[in-house]
Amino acid sequence: MSSAETFLATARQVITDEARALNALADGLDARFAEAVDLVLQAEGRVIVSGIGKSGHIGHKIAATLASTGTPAYFVHPAEASHGDLGMLSKGDVVLAISNSGEAPELANLLSFTRRFGIPLIGLSSRMDSTLMKEADVHLQIPALGEACGFGMVPSISTTLTLAMGDALAIALMKHRDFRPENFRAFHPGGKLGARLSKVDDLMHDGTALPLVGADTPMSDALIEISQKGFGVAGVTGANGTLQGIITDGDLRRHMDGLLDKTAADVMTSSPTTIAPGSLAEEAVAIMNDRKITCLFVVDPEGDTAQAVGLLHIHDCLRVGLG
Repeated sequence: MSSAETFLATARQVITDEARALNALADGLDARFAEAVDLVLQAEGRVIVSGIGKSGHIGHKIAATLASTGTPAYFVHPAEASHGDLGMLSKGDVVLAISNSGEAPELANLLSFTRRFGIPLIGLSSRMDSTLMKEADVHLQIPALGEACGFGMVPSISTTLTLAMGDALAIALMKHRDFRPENFRAFHPGGKLGARLSKVDDLMHDGTALPLVGADTPMSDALIEISQKGFGVAGVTGANGTLQGIITDGDLRRHMDGLLDKTAADVMTSSPTTIAPGSLAEEAVAIMNDRKITCLFVVDPEGDTAQAVGLLHIHDCLRVGLG
């Protein structure tokens, strides 16, 4: 067998072993998981996640996932906890302590502190007979299935299971709280994810930037409005400000004969496609791509009349990484 084939065989073995372990974890979940969720929901404070070594690295990620999905949380390093960071814990908090063996000596002072001051403790370990699990109020047990290296030395299966358990906990809490994309965006304003979660009213043009003309506006004036505002379109409004139609390049071409003798109402396309200001910008992009248009007028569905409150151009979406 060549080196490349050996490498691939090893990789597949590792991934297959971890996948089997995840199935075993899912099959073994019981009422203790629900108890952990309930304990966090009852907490008035935060979830303090702690662990050492690879468990600590996974703990950082679990704390971050909890915090970004509506469950206030942060990571406390157990060694730092023994040198003053125990002061970060208070009544109303819940501690999630992670240790595959359940015997990490660095956790001792943290465990003792939770017992002394009545702070609920969730233990995440593979050994129910360990010190951690004996001290814990609620137990999240991962199956002891060795490690992918075959020697039980390289944290791999155990860390994958720990991470999956943390994800399961965070998402169960998220769904219970009905945490939605609009809530998620508040914690993820940057990068590609922030762009995907942008709302229409974050990107739209409004106020005097809107290209709007009345239905009886002569097309000579409407053309000036289209040119000055620079979007290549104009919205046509009725007497009460309701958006009645839109004038696009296509409309101009279709009515080229005698165009300047017409009014905006004569040329417009009635009942244009619109979008609500609270919609995701990603939805607006999908609509524009599907209909092969470059602009959407924004109409507030909660308003008394269907007045245009903004205009979203495809370029605004492309600029933040959508499209």
